[in-house]
Amino acid sequence: MAWFKRNKEGITTSTSEKKETPEGLWYKCPKCKVITAVEDHQANLWVCANCNYHEKINAKEYFKILFDNGEFTELDPNMRSVDPLNFVDTKKYSDRLAEAIKKVKVNEAVTTGVGKLNGRDIVIAAMNFNFIGGSMGSVVGEKIARAMKYGIEHRVPVMTISKSGGARMMEAAYSLMQMAKTAAMIARMREAGIPYISLLTDPTTGGVTASFAMLGDINIAEPGALIGFAGPRVVKETIGKDLPEGFQTSEFLLEHGFIDFIVERKNIREKVDFFLQCVM
Repeated sequence: MAWFKRNKEGITTSTSEKKETPEGLWYKCPKCKVITAVEDHQANLWVCANCNYHEKINAKEYFKILFDNGEFTELDPNMRSVDPLNFVDTKKYSDRLAEAIKKVKVNEAVTTGVGKLNGRDIVIAAMNFNFIGGSMGSVVGEKIARAMKYGIEHRVPVMTISKSGGARMMEAAYSLMQMAKTAAMIARMREAGIPYISLLTDPTTGGVTASFAMLGDINIAEPGALIGFAGPRVVKETIGKDLPEGFQTSEFLLEHGFIDFIVERKNIREKVDFFLQCVM
């Protein structure tokens, strides 16, 4: 009858030497669900080696990819948004800004810098999506406009990397004015003969799409990026019809002439350098 009784000897397991799996060692692709080592994923430029899904990355990562040796000088690093309307939704806008700065460790939803790409000077403005959804407020528009002004004054090509949910609602008309501001600076660059490259990544929507993101001398996109003004759900509800398969993906936009070509992240440097060789 020993099997009815619990034998306390030999069944206790010590947990003092149990090894916990450290966090951050593995990456699970949100598209194909394949798990890979984070180190390998980063070495592949944050692109899934199994399905080619391009993971969202911020300015810091793009600058490592594009600038020679990852070296650059940041422009206007200390500019921060304020709360001109004392906006309150679920929380104060000023509190949300403070939380984003602390969490993301950048001061705004865009980082601008000047450096070299294959030995050629270039200004790059790249958006940080995890800073309030990469939304465009007054400081985002001002930093991009100043980056373009720098390009004009120093005769340096300008590149923007868009990843945004659109205009920042907490700043109302202040944010919408940035669409006109950035578009006006692009017109000035064209008059001065300064090349402007726009790279659209996942997602690029709203007022960013309706302004500087689609006004490049050449508009390129990463594979599978969602690009549009309003989201697919809003469009479907507005027109009351089903949308075509792949609607608002970069592949759909390429087929319909909205962008010039699609480029994988590993080939961005080569493609941008080739374009600049052709125009400068």
